This record gives sequence, structure tokens and C-alpha cells, in this order.
Amino acid sequence: MSASDNHNRIQTDSEQLVTFLGPAPSDLDQDNDLDMLPDEQGFPFTASLYPSAPDPLEHNELQPDSRLSDDDKITGFIRIRTKDLCVITRQLASLLQAGLALVPALMALVEQLESVGKNSRSVFLARIFRQIADRVNSGSSLADALRHYPRVFSNLYVNMVRAGQAGGTLEDVLLKLTEMLEKRARLTARLQAALVYPVIMIIAAFSVVIFLMAFVVPGITDIFVQMNRSLPWPTTLLMGVCAFIRNYLWLLALIIVALVVAVSAYLKTPGAKMNWDRWKLKLPYLGAVLLKIEMIRLTRTLGIMLTSGISILDALQIVKGVVQNRYICASLENIHDDLGRGHSLAQAVRQTALFPPILIHTLAVGQMSGSLEQQLLNLAEGYDEEINVTVRSLTALLEPVILLFMGLVVGFIVLATLLPIFEINQML
Repeated sequence: MSASDNHNRIQTDSEQLVTFLGPAPSDLDQDNDLDMLPDEQGFPFTASLYPSAPDPLEHNELQPDSRLSDDDKITGFIRIRTKDLCVITRQLASLLQAGLALVPALMALVEQLESVGKNSRSVFLARIFRQIADRVNSGSSLADALRHYPRVFSNLYVNMVRAGQAGGTLEDVLLKLTEMLEKRARLTARLQAALVYPVIMIIAAFSVVIFLMAFVVPGITDIFVQMNRSLPWPTTLLMGVCAFIRNYLWLLALIIVALVVAVSAYLKTPGAKMNWDRWKLKLPYLGAVLLKIEMIRLTRTLGIMLTSGISILDALQIVKGVVQNRYICASLENIHDDLGRGHSLAQAVRQTALFPPILIHTLAVGQMSGSLEQQLLNLAEGYDEEINVTVRSLTALLEPVILLFMGLVVGFIVLATLLPIFEINQML
């Protein structure tokens, strides 16, 4: 092929890349559904079509202290949301599936991010991926390039990308990562949504009660005190509580703040966080819910990593960064050590005396049948559905309990206020 033909082909390919990118994808909706890029076939490009990443020092207004790591320099105080990472990961997988090489696909993401808008998050993400593309173009692997930005790409993300590149299945691994991140985000959103309404009701209830007892009720009870008559015990109790709130509310607030500070300081001491996490798992009803939530993270992440070709020992080391309970993390370390000594996975899990029997038997059957990865993913889906049912039941239970508590407190205040009035009417 002549040099002239090569020049014409490069120019045509560059024009088609702009057509391929299409409009900017929409943001995630409430169900975290992502808009896919078009599925038209792209064309392979050479890395030389794209310039290397610009010198970061050219943008002085965005550069923090030069002593910081690359990740700190780029992200600063910007928090990269999980849904942003889901969108970008799915887009990269779509570009690779369409036939683009890695560097052109990364630069296409940069162009897409720059076209979305000029908000700070898009600017920083575009800067990150431009530097990632520059590193890859210079001979680094994608996983090594991602490793420079730990605030954006977790150890799990980097290792799965590394396994995908080694196995030649990077597009599939990226899609699995996207699915896992979406499900994790949905689980977090469900738990937060389930807690919002009860928390608001509790705060509102206490605020109303404190307002009534500090400002409204004392004005009424003072009238009874001026009459120099004996008062019913509910009224006397209410007056005592009101007097305490008016005179010592600042002291009560100070005690609460001191307790919060003391507990926070205690949890920072060695071993305290471990004891706290162990105690949470022993709570009635709530402990089982917390364990199931951690089981979802554990089984789903472990299953996806094994499907991606990561060894079981490496996967256990990585999954400790996903599990949030320190006590479970320590158990995973023991499981890792037992596997290194030649024990089977099911035996190692059983010796911890922490995980439910269904997990132990699932691991044993999965290892014998050679379907451990799929069995773990199926177990994660089962736990996910159990959590959905539990969260709905817990929310349905909390609402009437909170309403009942509010009714009892307000009813006591009304009763203590009206009893002296009834007695006065009977005397007249």
C-alpha cells in the first residue's frame, strides 16, 4: 500500500471515529440503567493518530502540591461516583467490542468526557483518562496505568483488568466489572433509602417533643403551680422533665458530644474496630442482616474474579478490600493461610465458625463439580433477594413502631396537661 493510500485511510478513519462516538450518554436514572454507545462497527486505529497526554504543569490552576501522588494531583477533592465509573467502564467495553484498539478507545473516552460538559468531575475524569492513554501509548499495560489512580480505580478493578488483558478477554471483564459495580451501587442505594424515612421520622419526633417540653408545656404548667394545688403525678413528672430540659439541655448536648468523641477515639485504638465489628455481627436480627450484606459483597466479588481468571489465593487477598467488616477480613486472612497449607476452600471456611452452612456446602459442591464461580454468583443473587425482602420487612416494621412511640409521648404530654384542668372543672 502506498504512502498516499495510507494517508487517505487514516484521514477516513479519523472522520469515522467522530461519527462513531455519537451523542453524549445520559446519566444514570434511578435504576442505574446505563445508555450504551452505538453498536456500529468501528475501525482499528494506530496509536500514532492521537497525541500524548499534555504536560500537567500547563494547567497551573488545577495543580495541587507537586509532592502529592498522581492520583492526588488529578482528583484533588473531587469524588468520583460509582455511577460515573460504571458509565465509563461500559463505554470502554463497547468501544473495544466494536473493534477499536485500546489507546484510540481511551482517547475516544476523553473526547466523550470533554463533550459532556465543563463540570469539574468531567474535566478531572478527562484528565485522568488522557494520562492513562499516554501511559499505555508509552508501553505500560492498562492495569499498571490504572494503578496510579487508587482513588478512582480500586485494587479489585485493577487486578480484574490485569486478568482480562492477560487472558485476552478485556471487553468481557469490563462488562462484568460494570455489572458488579451497578449491583453494588443498587444495594447501597436500597439500604440508604430504607433508612432515610425512619431517620427523618425519629429526628422530627424528638424535635417536636423537645420543643413542646421546653417552650409550650412550661407556660401551661406554670398556671397550675400558681394555684398552689396538688397536681396529678403525670403532671408533676412532666413538669420535672420540662424543668430539666430547660435548665440542663446544654449539659445533655455536651454529654452526647463527649460520648460520640470518646467512642470515635476508642474505635481508632488497635483492636477496637475489630471488637466493634465482631459485636455488630452478634446483634439479634441486625447481625444476620449485616452478615448477609457482607456475604453479597464477598460471594459476588469472588465469583467474578474467579470467572475472570484470577487464582483463588489472589482473589481472597483482593476481596478483603471489598468487605467492610474487619472481623470478616481477619477470617478471610485465616482462610487464605489455610488454603496455602493445602486445605480445601470449604474446610478453610468451616474452620472460621463464622460463615453460614449454606456457603460451606455451596463451596464444597462447586469445587467438586468444577462450577465454583457460578455457584458463588448464584449464592450472591440469593442473598441479594433475601436482603431485599428483609429491608422491606424492616422498613414496614419500623414505621408503625415510630408512629406508636410518637403517639405515646404526645399522648402523655396531652394527658399530663389536661388532668389538672379536669380536676379544676370538677371543683367548680
